[in-house]
Amino acid sequence: MTQLSLLRQDHELASTDVQRDVLENRSGQPIFAETLASTGHTPFRATGIDVMQVNVGRVCNQTCRHCHVDAGPDRREAMSREVFEECLRVLRQTDIPTVDITGGAPEMNPHFRWFVAEVRNLDRHVIDRCNLTILLANGYTDLPEFLAEHEVEVVASLPCYLEENTDAQRGSGVFQKSMAALRRLNELGYGLPDGGRTLSLVYNPVGASLPPDQHVLEEAYRRELKTRFGITFTRLFTITNLPISRFLEDLLRRNRFESYMEKLVEAYNPAAVDGVMCRSTLSVDWEGRLYDCDFNQMLELGLTNEQPQNIRDFDLNRLRNRVIATGQHCYGCTAGAGSSCQGSIVN
Repeated sequence: MTQLSLLRQDHELASTDVQRDVLENRSGQPIFAETLASTGHTPFRATGIDVMQVNVGRVCNQTCRHCHVDAGPDRREAMSREVFEECLRVLRQTDIPTVDITGGAPEMNPHFRWFVAEVRNLDRHVIDRCNLTILLANGYTDLPEFLAEHEVEVVASLPCYLEENTDAQRGSGVFQKSMAALRRLNELGYGLPDGGRTLSLVYNPVGASLPPDQHVLEEAYRRELKTRFGITFTRLFTITNLPISRFLEDLLRRNRFESYMEKLVEAYNPAAVDGVMCRSTLSVDWEGRLYDCDFNQMLELGLTNEQPQNIRDFDLNRLRNRVIATGQHCYGCTAGAGSSCQGSIVN
């Protein structure tokens, strides 16, 4: 059985054994840890914990072809109330300023609203990584008002300002639904110059390429969305597609995996290393397990053995200066202008 057929056969197998084997043994590129060492970036350590990124599950109302989480309507993984409580306990014991909630469609977790309200009661900044279409789904149409009431920053996926490109990546009809959701957010003050509510858009390349210059693309987004749809937003993030899950499968199917990895390695930028998200973020999965980032989480590349492995065992003194686990996929975050959950890293 081929690696590609294994990737298609089983979610768990694709998340661990097969994907890691493909990344580590088929890329034909220098080992990322050795590249870090060659540019003076060892030991590669965290600089603190400014963000607790909480992946609340893989349930989603969409099935996007670039999704590194392999999320969709058929998934059942969802964070329990108990794990949410452990996250809150850690927040009460620390001064971690930001909670970044992701999924799947994080809003589909039944404890999402309760958790947001509790985190805001602790006066922490909350980010909701939203796919936009969930805001129009049955049972969720009041979400925009909820997010506005709790002053939640919305980080919304919109891979292109052109309908054809967005629907090609995210599914037929997604673009028009996204425009309707953005208009609703604008009506509530999101993305307006004087609205006071932050609306960030996220661009992912549709194919096997690096994102263009973030500033230039942001200006194009502003022009096109304002002119054609009357929509405004706060800022644009450009994020590189990492060769994980569905995007990895797509690369293998098209025989583009080796060339894409070569492109990432050739674009390695030492200046981006200091700003990668893992240095200031701690990732928590739906079962409470700890990771350096959401990408490591999807590959089940856990924290190094000497570190706490679960949110129940959280220890700030040990975690804030931890050595970070790396793999070949890390070339995606250090290519070109760099890529993080907050967009490009260097100008």
